Amino acid sequence: MKGRLKIYLGYAAGVGKTWRMIDEAQALRQKGVDVVVGYFEAHGRKETIAKTEGLEFIPRRVLSYAGSQFEEMDTEAILRRRPAVAVVDEFAHTNVPGSERLKRWQDVHVLLEAGIDVFTTMNVQHLESLNDHVWRVTGIRVRETVPDWVVDEADEVVLVDLTPRALRNRLERGVVYGPDKARYAMENFFSESNLTALREMALRHIAHEVEEKLQPAAEPSQPAGRHERILVCLTGSPTSAMLIRRGKRVADYLQADCLAIHVAAATADREAVDRHMTFARNLRIETHVVEAADVARAITGFARARSVTQIFMGRSGPRPAWRSFRETVVQAVARQASDMQVTIVAGRRR
Repeated sequence: MKGRLKIYLGYAAGVGKTWRMIDEAQALRQKGVDVVVGYFEAHGRKETIAKTEGLEFIPRRVLSYAGSQFEEMDTEAILRRRPAVAVVDEFAHTNVPGSERLKRWQDVHVLLEAGIDVFTTMNVQHLESLNDHVWRVTGIRVRETVPDWVVDEADEVVLVDLTPRALRNRLERGVVYGPDKARYAMENFFSESNLTALREMALRHIAHEVEEKLQPAAEPSQPAGRHERILVCLTGSPTSAMLIRRGKRVADYLQADCLAIHVAAATADREAVDRHMTFARNLRIETHVVEAADVARAITGFARARSVTQIFMGRSGPRPAWRSFRETVVQAVARQASDMQVTIVAGRRR
């Protein structure tokens, strides 16, 4: 039987995710449940470290990379130990090169497949579909992300909440970071406006999760979003990654199918297109490549054949003066797909 995944979700370091996770692990241990700590990151917080007293720790694996030593979770050691529950901090962590798997969430899936329950922690800004929104709000591009479907498949997501003012108060008291780091954090990422926006994202995500779980029970004969189908149009442009995230997030909110299409053209950057298609597949978007000379007609024809209701496209790039009076692909799709909603997503700047 597959293990159960429980995610403690917050919006910033210091809200209490790890504390809450360890607290529950201790409660289970007191009840006689076999619990081990697979990976724990206290960031020097003495109270959190003291909270783990009595729990069994699985030694970390040491890996050498670029002349330095790094410690990673020893997934194989946990599998050999076979506990009932494994505590694994920092779900979105990227493993050092040379590890069996790229991401810690992939290690967690190996534990789940072996029938081990897992408690883990992450912040809402690590959700892949929110990456562009977080960058626009905070000015920071989060590099470690988790595909939304991974979080959606969790058996339980617990919101660990703290008001921005209370969190900044913890920073001032040195509970989260040392004095110098705390001062820098409060002037940058941990500004009250940033924390307020991130907290709102976390609250919205949890509200959507609850609504999604309750809706089928309330309306069993009316599956939500069954009539909606979203098509994302991909090119070699860097903005395609943003387009994928936007389309997938809208599809998830509408509980709609999400497809992606690339109409092959001689001018396309094949390597970039392949990267975008792989990214879309990693988010569980159904991908298609179509060979056609008329890009707009190929997109609208495919959309009608697959009963698409919404088309997401990037804005057309600058054109030479001699082509300025000709219809762009985006304009042609908007004209030909008059029975569908066409959303043109611009690459925003901060």
